[in-house]
Amino acid sequence: MGQAPSSTAESNGREIDLRLWSPVIVAGGEWMALGNVVAVRDRDFTGDLPDECLAHVFQFLGAGDRKRCSLVCKRWLFVDGQNRHRLSLDAKDEIFPFLTSMFNRFDSVTKLALRCDRKSVSLSDEALAMISVRCLNLTRVKLRGCREITDLGMEEFARNCKNLKKLSVGSCNFGAKGVNAMLEHCKLLEELSVKRLRGIHEAAELIHLPAAGSSSSLRSICLKELVNGQVFEPLVATTRTLKTLKIIRCLGDWDRVLQMIGDGKSSLSEIHLERLQVSDIGLSAISKCSNVETLHIVKTPECSNYGLINVAERCKLLRKLHIDGWRTNRIGDEGLMSVAKHCLNLQELVLIGVNATHMSLAAIASNCEKLERLALCGSGTIGDTEIACIARKCGALRKFCIKGCPVSDRGIEALAVGCPNLVKLKVKKCKVVTGEIGDWLREQRRTLVVSMDSDETEAVVVVDGEVETIVEEPRVVQAGGIVAEIGSGNSGGNNGGSRLATIRSKLGFLAGRNLVTCTFRRWSHNDNASSST
Repeated sequence: MGQAPSSTAESNGREIDLRLWSPVIVAGGEWMALGNVVAVRDRDFTGDLPDECLAHVFQFLGAGDRKRCSLVCKRWLFVDGQNRHRLSLDAKDEIFPFLTSMFNRFDSVTKLALRCDRKSVSLSDEALAMISVRCLNLTRVKLRGCREITDLGMEEFARNCKNLKKLSVGSCNFGAKGVNAMLEHCKLLEELSVKRLRGIHEAAELIHLPAAGSSSSLRSICLKELVNGQVFEPLVATTRTLKTLKIIRCLGDWDRVLQMIGDGKSSLSEIHLERLQVSDIGLSAISKCSNVETLHIVKTPECSNYGLINVAERCKLLRKLHIDGWRTNRIGDEGLMSVAKHCLNLQELVLIGVNATHMSLAAIASNCEKLERLALCGSGTIGDTEIACIARKCGALRKFCIKGCPVSDRGIEALAVGCPNLVKLKVKKCKVVTGEIGDWLREQRRTLVVSMDSDETEAVVVVDGEVETIVEEPRVVQAGGIVAEIGSGNSGGNNGGSRLATIRSKLGFLAGRNLVTCTFRRWSHNDNASSST
């Protein structure tokens, strides 16, 4: 009694009750209406969307959701395939029979990554050649662990993918001939990254640009963990369009290579040197590249004040300087005083293991009026006096990191009234600094984000029968807001929640290991993004 009869849509499951929808016009220009109800049979409302709009919607989906959407109907499968521009494959040899059908569907791919683990056999030259024929629009390619690809495969790939702009290879077995083939045929190549390329050994041929008269668009070269990276010397020395050069953990003497590029004609603006055999001779050669704006000198124990002085005197456009002295005490006040005198455009300075004193830091604070980001780490000579000097003179400073220095609460107090533009402060592993000074500083400057050791929570947990000490740093917010607590009291005795908290704690601890590098990469990226907008 009192129940309405079931509608037709409820009875057969094929019609939709659209009482709140506007009537739909069907063939003949008439409405399919039953009283106040408009019934529609298997209506696909996405059919009114152009393929471009549907593809735009797909771009907001994650990988899993996008795969599921491609199974809805043939049209969605086609639209997804035609608009999938990035593809990453587990490049094991077992997928070779499926490559043809795979790239028939994804024939619009422009960015391709092929990765293979050490225990598996990777795709071979034949597979790479087939991919290059079916993906003529490739602009970015990354090869990792593809040990079955040889120089011949790379040459065939280069002949077909002439629009390639970025190539990154690592842990592969091809050598200099394959790299030279890429440089010869891919005239639009802008970025080249080579890491642990086993085919580049002591007897390898030199890597260079093709015959004279051919134009090069190469902008960036990154060399990592190479046994004989000096074979790139002709390429580095003759590429006049080169803007960025990164040489990291490569064996051999690199002074000669740097001397070849320091002839006054180089357009280099960014140079990274890390764990290399480089001396003041190499730094003096870099100083001839007057357009350098970013310089990283990381763990190069043969570099001293003399080389840094040469760089500072000639590279007056320097904006970012990172120095990791590795506690060798070969770079100190003398070199930094020269930086303060000549590099007036300096915006970012990172000093790790450099025993700078009040004299050099006062000069930098006074002369480098554009300094916005500063990190002082692992120095036994930086104390309260130096921090007070920075607080008093660095008016443009926005982000400040202090780690492993003999600073006390008195030095941190100076930041309450100094550095008026400061928005972020990190104080880590400064044993004399207490947690109370952090709370006091947040009260004094409510817009300042402060991160300190006292904000971390340490706990002893048992994981798989082993006792581990886990340190987790909570999310830091501005003073006056709510600071997230770790292990809140309302969690109760939920074992699943405590297990999840343990995993989160371990991940948080591992992610926070390289504090200075990660922090400044993020800070620099955010600043660059804001300036570009």
